[in-house]
Amino acid sequence: MLTNIYQLLPPEGAKILLVLFLSFLIGLEREEHRAGSEGYSFGGVRTFPLIGLIGYSVALLSAGQIMPVILGFAVVAAFLLVSYRHKLAGSGLAGMTSEMSALTTYLVGALVHREQLWIATTLAIASMLLLELKDALEGLSKRIAPQETLTFTKFLLLTAVVLPVLPNQAFGPFAINPYKSWLVVVAVSSVSYGSYLIQKLTKGQGGVILAAVLGGAYSSTVTTVVLAKRAARENRPHLFSGGTLMASGVMYLRLAGLVTLFNPALMKTLGLPFLSLAAAGMLVGWIWTRVPDAKSGAVAREFEPKNPLELRAAFFFGALFLAMVIATHLVVTYLGKAGVYSLAALMGVSDVDPFIMGMTESAGRGATLPVAAAAILIAAASNNIVKGCYAFTLADRKTGMQSLLFLGLLAVAGLTPLLWVAR
Repeated sequence: MLTNIYQLLPPEGAKILLVLFLSFLIGLEREEHRAGSEGYSFGGVRTFPLIGLIGYSVALLSAGQIMPVILGFAVVAAFLLVSYRHKLAGSGLAGMTSEMSALTTYLVGALVHREQLWIATTLAIASMLLLELKDALEGLSKRIAPQETLTFTKFLLLTAVVLPVLPNQAFGPFAINPYKSWLVVVAVSSVSYGSYLIQKLTKGQGGVILAAVLGGAYSSTVTTVVLAKRAARENRPHLFSGGTLMASGVMYLRLAGLVTLFNPALMKTLGLPFLSLAAAGMLVGWIWTRVPDAKSGAVAREFEPKNPLELRAAFFFGALFLAMVIATHLVVTYLGKAGVYSLAALMGVSDVDPFIMGMTESAGRGATLPVAAAAILIAAASNNIVKGCYAFTLADRKTGMQSLLFLGLLAVAGLTPLLWVAR
């Protein structure tokens, strides 16, 4: 039916209807805004479609030249300037959102004529979202400290500006690739930053379970330490030991994503074990948190994570990653498979991300895929044992015992795939 209607329209008829539709949507949003505000406000359901049609008509008459479109844009902007001055005369403070929306509407009309339909539709929808989400976006700006914005900007500088110009080739006897090395830092930091942002945005909401899930994506080791210290004064052993297990389950999901990104061939070996361990840790941990404790009631989150995009942290991780690549190369060359497994067990004492990402780089080159997969499983299992010891030491007796037991069992389950992976 729509095809038949389209065929009945003149060649430019469908484009005009699209311009009217998109412009009307923007005008409708501005009309609703004007109805809820006092004083003068520019435009509505009639003005915005007219501006869209002007943009379309100017583009049509320009016969493909850009200058008439620019002149038309300038004329519309001049009228909007008059409107804005009138708005300022009536109020000392006045925003320019409606005027900017009108200029966007003009461009939507011009883009539709040039058959940039996807771009025109995206601009219109994005404009409406930005207009409708005013309160949420302004609230977000108040909740994010200026220092964090500066940190994010610095990281963008090193990511979007520096990363593309780094040489994407191996150098030296250890085959260090500057581009891939920094890309690893960006990927790991970005995963942690995603969790960090969600934790900041949900501050004051959720409880221990949400903290455990988000913390596992940020750093399961840090989360285990925080939960253990909190458990020492809460007397909620089931809740905190279950949450600790959930955090380690999420760790396997985190590792699965990173390994998939940098070495899909390695993930073919580790995919089933990682996903199974993640599901088991999260499911059993969640069920255990549902077991009633002697003390009941909600437990609010307290942990405030550090921004993982801080440049010092990023450079430190990069240095650790390079050290792991070099160490793995030397161990494979001089100590063989047993040396790699021993190094993996030792790396579990600290943050395992640099070692595991180093193995994704070495797999298939210095170390075989089975050896790399086995080393990653050993490192993750070793890290679970260490986290269990942290929980046993820092938490109350009952929570510490339960956490150590659960993480010990998860470590054993994590080593089980070695029966077929290491062959």
